[in-house]
Amino acid sequence: MRILTLNLNGIRSATAKGVISWLAASRADVVCLQEVRAFPEQAPPDWGELGYHAEWYPAERPGYSGVALLSKTKPKRVRRGMDSAFDGEGRVLQADFGDLSVVSTYIPSGTSSPERLAIKLKFMDEFLLHCRRLRKSKRELVFCGDFNIAHQKIDLKNWRSNQKNSGFLPEERAWLDAFLGVGFHDTFRQLVGPEAAHYSWWSNRGRARENNVGWRLDYHFTTPALNQTAHSPMIYRDRIFSDHAPVVIDYDV
Repeated sequence: MRILTLNLNGIRSATAKGVISWLAASRADVVCLQEVRAFPEQAPPDWGELGYHAEWYPAERPGYSGVALLSKTKPKRVRRGMDSAFDGEGRVLQADFGDLSVVSTYIPSGTSSPERLAIKLKFMDEFLLHCRRLRKSKRELVFCGDFNIAHQKIDLKNWRSNQKNSGFLPEERAWLDAFLGVGFHDTFRQLVGPEAAHYSWWSNRGRARENNVGWRLDYHFTTPALNQTAHSPMIYRDRIFSDHAPVVIDYDV
């Protein structure tokens, strides 16, 4: 099973850059999309013609946030949100396939203001509680998406100058430690090893992408048994669809 995750930074913008034809050729069985910024009726194309069943969870606010999940097989069950005040922002979408659940996840950014950082931290607290409940279900789980946190120094180019910036704050990194402590694995990092320069997001300023001055913000977090089946990790950089790049991992399930 090939699982792909991508923050689109707007599906209509990414469509104009060729993301739809690329997804159709990606051979992904499940595609987790974040920041779709559109309602289903606004989003091209007819996914059925591309061989995908589409589940959508847009934000209530037009042009903001939102996640989606495409799959070659129709899910047995779909859950939108986490029974939280944040559910109106369209950030957590779970699809169940037998004993496996795939969750398209989009954690808020906290970079714009102290108020937004406080909202991000509150969301993270509620999301962690939700993940603990899911972990007790004994299902195999993979959380794919934009977590808006670089976990370790090797996960961003300029870590020294970003230690006081949201995305690399001590409390955000400690939260990821707690999240992994629930019983999840950072599967991409385990597969590629302790190597730097594996980034999935680059600022649009300057020549950040050209010079690979980036951050690893997009993850596959998996339960232990699923983690053992993972192989062939890839961050696709040959074409640009968004300020994020697709992160792809294959699983023998």
